[in-house]
Amino acid sequence: MHFTMVSDITAVETIAINQGILEVARLRKQYGIGRWRKRKGIATVLLADGTAYTAEVHWYEATGVGRKEYKIKRLLD
Repeated sequence: MHFTMVSDITAVETIAINQGILEVARLRKQYGIGRWRKRKGIATVLLADGTAYTAEVHWYEATGVGRKEYKIKRLLD
């Protein structure tokens, strides 16, 4: 699903760290070594069809690498 975030992410929580992430080996191979975290938060997103929703967004993040692979887990509106 293609989308653009139109607001800052709020209510950020860490879901898993390093070995608690199932895909940590792939993340390290693709983006580099770091302290990987799987995180979630709430943001307003604009979908490809032009509609705006508040959504729960998940992503991976590592120090020195940044945020990678945003995905919408569920629409809240």
